[in-house]
Amino acid sequence: MKTFPMVILGGGVAAGYAAKEFVSQNGGKGQLAIVTAEQVPPYERPPLSKDFLAGGKKPDDILISDPSFYREHGITLFRGFSVSKVDFARRRLHGPSGRMIGFEKLLITTGSAVRRLNVPGADLPWIFYLRQLKDSQHIHAHIKRGKRAVVIGSGFIGMEVAAVLTNEGMNTTMVFPGDRVWEHVFTPPVSAFFEKQFADHGIMLMKDETVVGFEDKRNGRLVVLGSGVRMPVDLVVAGIGVTPALGLFRGSPLTHDQDGIRVNEYLETNVDSVWAAGDIANYPDAIFRRRLRIEHWDNAVEQGRVAMRNMMDKFQPFVHVPYFFSDEFDLSYEYWGNAEGHDHVVYRGVMKDKQLSVWWLKQGVLCATLLMNRPDEERRYAPRWILRRAKLNPAQLKTAKSLRSLDRTFGQE
Repeated sequence: MKTFPMVILGGGVAAGYAAKEFVSQNGGKGQLAIVTAEQVPPYERPPLSKDFLAGGKKPDDILISDPSFYREHGITLFRGFSVSKVDFARRRLHGPSGRMIGFEKLLITTGSAVRRLNVPGADLPWIFYLRQLKDSQHIHAHIKRGKRAVVIGSGFIGMEVAAVLTNEGMNTTMVFPGDRVWEHVFTPPVSAFFEKQFADHGIMLMKDETVVGFEDKRNGRLVVLGSGVRMPVDLVVAGIGVTPALGLFRGSPLTHDQDGIRVNEYLETNVDSVWAAGDIANYPDAIFRRRLRIEHWDNAVEQGRVAMRNMMDKFQPFVHVPYFFSDEFDLSYEYWGNAEGHDHVVYRGVMKDKQLSVWWLKQGVLCATLLMNRPDEERRYAPRWILRRAKLNPAQLKTAKSLRSLDRTFGQE
């Protein structure tokens, strides 16, 4: 058994950027190992539902670092190493065929797992989920084999996949239980805007519907809905959310619950010399002053970097404005912050002209912003104001020609 001073468990975004941070902080050769169950080095996940799914990129194009990066910097990469047990007392990872890897410090970046449908026929081979590179490859391979697709779910994954399938020539239907798309993030006007854009591209939206089963018979494949509708289909992609991948840690000394592994402001767990980052980490947010677990690329990138610096005794608390971006057709937007608990919404721009500017306030304090095709100054001020808990006058925010006149945060810590 070989033991390393530092080991990263998981091969996702947080792992890839933690490795880059290790190198930028002058980590020594032979000091770090990455252990992943996948056969590829850490890679970017956002392209899986965008241009990689559409066939516009190859696997090598989305790697966070080339394989040569790991060799040149003396980072050992264990690929296809499926860990069956983490022994925190003896500091060991148990893998296939009795193999073990020892660690002194451990960073857990095992991410999340897709929620799966539990209905009759859900295991049929033409029903797909999207989480890993191989999932995106399998979906892409089936796009040209049929003309009818059903996407289950209306979150950003469902919306992005539906857009790609439509662009690839499939007649696409989105099925979801809510009364509007991505209702837990979008406001009603923003949902209505996106629904119109999707309808204009030929996507059918079936709202307030649940999938109760699938059938594969001699006369074709069917999606069976709770309303009794039976939809002919060639391909189904389910994007119904994810849950933190906690299977390895049940019964372990790690403090965790269904919403992830609990860490402190330095991303440390309750077990000495063990950190967690990315989708699996439930952390105390210093901006919103409550615990959060964020399932987006930017969060995984920044937590991977901060966790690695802390593992290298360069202590830094994790303070970061949550952020994500999404692309569907010619629509590209960004979102900062967390709108939960907001009591006021301000709109700027002209939504029908695809210029979205949405500002969520809570007791006058900016907590979230969504922008599409807006001036650069709005991109600059949105995260700055959220970070510094800027208090804004809604009427002034709505009518100001320039946001610079509203900025009162200069010099604030």
